[in-house]
Amino acid sequence: MRIKAKQILAAILFLCVSYLPGQTAEPWEIGPFTRPASGNPVIAPRHDSVFIDPVLNSPVHWETLHTFNPAAVVRNGKVVVLYRAEDDSGSMTIGRHTSRLGMAESADGIHFTRRADPVFFPANDGQKTREWPGGVEDPRIVETEDGLYVMTYTQWNHSTYAAGIATSRDLVHWTKYGPAFLTAASGKYAELRYKSAGIVTRLKKGRLVAAKIHGKYWMYWGEGVTHLATSPDLIHWSPVEDAGGALVNLMQSRPGRFDSRFPEVGPPPVLTKDGIVLLYNGKNADSDRNPDPALSPETYSTGEALFAKGDPARLIGRTAGPLLKPEMPYERTGQYVAGTTFAEGLVYFHKQWFLYYGCADSLVAVVVAPGK
Repeated sequence: MRIKAKQILAAILFLCVSYLPGQTAEPWEIGPFTRPASGNPVIAPRHDSVFIDPVLNSPVHWETLHTFNPAAVVRNGKVVVLYRAEDDSGSMTIGRHTSRLGMAESADGIHFTRRADPVFFPANDGQKTREWPGGVEDPRIVETEDGLYVMTYTQWNHSTYAAGIATSRDLVHWTKYGPAFLTAASGKYAELRYKSAGIVTRLKKGRLVAAKIHGKYWMYWGEGVTHLATSPDLIHWSPVEDAGGALVNLMQSRPGRFDSRFPEVGPPPVLTKDGIVLLYNGKNADSDRNPDPALSPETYSTGEALFAKGDPARLIGRTAGPLLKPEMPYERTGQYVAGTTFAEGLVYFHKQWFLYYGCADSLVAVVVAPGK
């Protein structure tokens, strides 16, 4: 009997793992996830990467300090990761450097080859005032059935921020459209600060593609409280409001749990037979605000929530604890000293789920789960 190379790779990868302790999976969950026995972190800073910045018109070491918070997609039989990279400009504190997005690809989901230059960055374009000098941060990517890539990301100018939209056919050349809600409700949300936006996907013939529900695309978004938005075209988005014109609130903090400070949307959610599975990042409260006692104060961990597949605003359930939390040295050592496993990239690859996440705002790592 002949066994395909991909099947061998999948079997080896599944066996050669370290299991994440303490997981009791709900029937609807994606997971449980395991850490590969070797290979993590999969992306780390490179101090010799130099890029001629179009705004400064001078060379910068664009990924010398930190590489973290990745988006992921499968293209041409490989996993492609777009990761946030920080240069050494600005003051040495979180959020004060300039961020650009680097690109790396992998045949096995663990060992990556990286491009020398970033593929997405602030430039002398129509979005410069929104993206300079802070940069472009924390991407999430979905693919349409006809091969268009749609990215949500944070535009940060060191003063205000919003979730921007961009599209590409090759993940290298991008068209920027500005904030997702810029024209919604006659400009009602033009000045709103918001980020962390994940567009709902579904698995079709082994590919995760943007999904329509009731003839519309749906996007979960928000840090602090989880909200919804809809779109006819994946570019122009309208927040979902209640009868009084206020934003619909779907999830908030839970005292004593890993998300006791707040939940924050993770990678693009997945529409399954059980409902819409949303992986999200929960921040633990500090010591005087009823945190999860099993976690360090202000730690970021990753959990899951389930929403009704016919009613994206109806929350069905949430995991009691995290499916992924900072435990390894590379998840607890970096510029975010409390520790972080901040998930933003989820792909279905070789009949397995690969979840890519930022470690302490400094590195990129991956965990793996069998497909169902």
